[in-house]
Amino acid sequence: MSDVARTTEVAAADSPAIVKPRKRARSTKAMIDRYSWYELVGIYAGMALFLFFVLAPFIEGFLVSLKPLGLLFSTPYSFLPVNGSFDAYFTMWQSVPALGMHIFNSFFISSVVTLIVVIIVVPASYAFARFQFPGNGLMLAGFLAVNMFSGAVLLIPLFRLMRTLGLLNTYWAMIVPGAAFLIPSSIFLLRTYMMRIPKELDEAAWVDGASRLYTLRRVILPLAMPGIVVVAIMTFIGAYAQQFIFALTFNSKTEFMPLPVGLFAFFGKQEVVWNELMAASFVGILPVMIVIIFLQRYLVAGLTAGAVKQ
Repeated sequence: MSDVARTTEVAAADSPAIVKPRKRARSTKAMIDRYSWYELVGIYAGMALFLFFVLAPFIEGFLVSLKPLGLLFSTPYSFLPVNGSFDAYFTMWQSVPALGMHIFNSFFISSVVTLIVVIIVVPASYAFARFQFPGNGLMLAGFLAVNMFSGAVLLIPLFRLMRTLGLLNTYWAMIVPGAAFLIPSSIFLLRTYMMRIPKELDEAAWVDGASRLYTLRRVILPLAMPGIVVVAIMTFIGAYAQQFIFALTFNSKTEFMPLPVGLFAFFGKQEVVWNELMAASFVGILPVMIVIIFLQRYLVAGLTAGAVKQ
């Protein structure tokens, strides 16, 4: 044995043993399975109570649509429908013949408003998130101030503006103010999301010779897609809900009236046809539900993109 090997062996024998720290065993048990039975009962009971308060108005509205009109105000009141049927879902089309057109108008107006808002908000949010320019904070404060005003406060100025532009009794009379009121809040929401995207990605693209527009289109937009989808969903719902006051003020033609005005037709001089009104309301919100369900797939896909290495 060589002198070097003998020296190494003696040094190893004299030195204390190196003890490696043990790694704490990581539990592979699911988080929900780590609770005791009474904790699980409390969790599920709280969730059920919360869902009850959220869904109770919708459940009651659906049950009202199944009840005959003469039994809606019977005493004692019955929560479950007696002799319930879906007749109101068929008779509502005779009560308001233009209901289908009203639903189409609401869907069309909301879709155009959403498209306009997304086209304007995406570059504006990128500019507010990345650049510091004179009046940046003042403009953001102005956007916040716009959200504090109700549409009813600005009806007279908006009416004069629509009349000057020749937009009265058209779809644009509801599209233009609808987009104007939804753009500020959408910029705030998407700006916050884009600020979370690292600036180093922009700098890397600029080093490679990419322009600002190319960087926004090929680098930022794919990463900001979940935020854009959220903005699109919120804009569509907001545009669908705020059409009533604009339609009554800026429109007098039935062929341009949205769904909220069509629902108002169920309020008669003598009585309100509540079962048909509830049935029409549930049919009217179906386009919104379909859009939300469709876009939710892309939202979840964008949120989970890159979470697992391939």
